Amino acid sequence: MDLQGINAFVMNNLMYIVEGLGLLVIIMYGIIIHLWMSLSDMRKRYRDMMKGVEGANLEQMLIGHIDETRAVAEENRRLDEENKRMDALLQTALTRVGVVRFAAFEDMGSDLSYAVAMLDSHNNGVVLSSIFGREDSRSYVKPIQDGQSSYTLTDEEQQALKEAMQKA
Repeated sequence: MDLQGINAFVMNNLMYIVEGLGLLVIIMYGIIIHLWMSLSDMRKRYRDMMKGVEGANLEQMLIGHIDETRAVAEENRRLDEENKRMDALLQTALTRVGVVRFAAFEDMGSDLSYAVAMLDSHNNGVVLSSIFGREDSRSYVKPIQDGQSSYTLTDEEQQALKEAMQKA
C-alpha cells in the first residue's frame, strides 16, 4: 500500500477511527479513575498504619522494638559472660565428696573415725581424716592433685578418694 492508499482508507473510515479512539479514551479514563481510587485507599491504609496503636506511629514503634531487641541482645551477652565466669568458678569448687566412716580400734564401738575426700572437677582437693581413740583423737589433712596425694593414704582415705572421684 502506498501513501495515497493509506490516506484514502483513513478518509473513508475516519468516523470509525474517531469512534474507536473516543472509546479508547473512555476506557483509559475508567482505568485512571480506578487507579486513583485504589491509590486513595492505599494512602488511607498507609496513614492508618503509620498512625499505629494509640496514636504512636509505626516508625517510632519499630525503632522502639529495635532498641528493645538490642537491649535484650546486650543482656544476653552479659548473661553469657556471667555464665562463663560462674562455670570457670564451679570448675574449682569442691563438688565431689566421698565419706568413709570406720572403727579405728577393735576395742571401740561405733564408727567414730572417718575419712572425707573433697575434690573439684579436676580431682584436686583434700582428704580429711580423723581417728578417734579412748584417750585422744587425731586429725589429718592430705592434699590431692589430679587424684593423687604426695602423702601415703590409708585404705579408708583411698576408699573415700575413690568414692569422690566416681561422682561426676
